[in-house]
Amino acid sequence: MAELGPVAWPPAPIRTERLVLRESEARDRAAFIELFASPEVRTYLGDPRPHEELERAVPERPGRRPGLFVIELDGAVIGTVTLDRRDAERPGHLRPDAGEAELGYLFLPEAWGRGYAAEACAAALDWFADALPGEPVVLCTQTANDRSMRLAAKLGFTEVERFEEFGAEQWFGVRSPVTPSG
Repeated sequence: MAELGPVAWPPAPIRTERLVLRESEARDRAAFIELFASPEVRTYLGDPRPHEELERAVPERPGRRPGLFVIELDGAVIGTVTLDRRDAERPGHLRPDAGEAELGYLFLPEAWGRGYAAEACAAALDWFADALPGEPVVLCTQTANDRSMRLAAKLGFTEVERFEEFGAEQWFGVRSPVTPSG
């Protein structure tokens, strides 16, 4: 995975109306294991990983890297939001040299349907726009993932293309940077 770019990391925690976006800590390990072991969370991401395997594999301080935000609600972890560079070998790119910033997110099922993903993703996208002004962000999701498709639209992503990957139709969209009006 390529570096996110010239950004100061970790940023100060980002507070929204209901959530806190922050850097990963050791106390988040159980939530990471729950996310990766959940059949509901992994429905469109491949099979869930066995809990025992995750207990062995997940580091003491998981997700410690630029671009990964842990999402907290009232002190409890409900998910993650990531901004990473899209792998050049994967289909779906805006430019020939690839490496676009890509938004990703995982939320525990009990957090679904309450607008937390939209709130957290919008805050992460605002942070990114301030950190790397003028850079577009892409998002890729299975077309069968209705929730993710609705979230992409709500966040202002527009379709660039569709393609087959991982045995399913994928939707690839872009959120162009907002240019200040003069």
